[in-house]
Amino acid sequence: MFQHLFAVMNETLDQIVQEYASSPPERRVQLEEQLGLLKKASDSLIEQWLVFEEKLSEFQHLQQAFPAAPVPPASGGCQTEAAAELAYSDKQQAAAFDAPSGETALEGGDALSLTDQAAEFFTLGQGYYKLFMFHEADRFFHKAQHECPESNLIRLYLGMTNMHLQNWNEAHRHFQMLVALTDFPKWQALGYNALGCIQAVRRNMEYAEKLFMKAYEVYPEFTDSLYNMKSCKESPQQLSLFFGSTELCCL
Repeated sequence: MFQHLFAVMNETLDQIVQEYASSPPERRVQLEEQLGLLKKASDSLIEQWLVFEEKLSEFQHLQQAFPAAPVPPASGGCQTEAAAELAYSDKQQAAAFDAPSGETALEGGDALSLTDQAAEFFTLGQGYYKLFMFHEADRFFHKAQHECPESNLIRLYLGMTNMHLQNWNEAHRHFQMLVALTDFPKWQALGYNALGCIQAVRRNMEYAEKLFMKAYEVYPEFTDSLYNMKSCKESPQQLSLFFGSTELCCL
């Protein structure tokens, strides 16, 4: 998994280097944003690695003070209660991901239902998503959905990815299912808000405003919907819309 992550980061950096000199100013701004994300990811990996190395070194010093423990007999695959508890904790951490606005995906209700294969595909898709590589993200999110077709977490990311790709019909399908099936208020608000953006793009302003208001009613702390409603009323010919993408990619 880490090998694949570094391969993606190197590939993205190579692309930035190749394009930068010959790109117009607008494209350079996008490339610089991508470079900033790569630098942030690199710094985070280095910091976490140093913390791990420090903890490992401390434990190795502690370990030297104890005699070697005898190797226990094979248990036939049975798991002790303590081992089972640790495995569950590890699975929680692996499945929590970076859900919207710092909320854990466990609060979204279905993260622990992801299979190991789906979790791997989802994590790869999320990595591409944060690098703005949405075609690649969409491919891995679809693989994850094939493994866990009922996952609302995957539906949410598929919807957001298709919003970026301007695949409005596909995004609409994912968000319609999301708002109908999730009990998580913030995810419902993200869904209604995105559906409102799609209607605004299609110039169905009255319906869009109703959806933005529904998003606000479901989760008042999510203020993008109010901004979008104001944009529809005050500047319908020059729409500036927020569909909640930063709730996922800025973590």
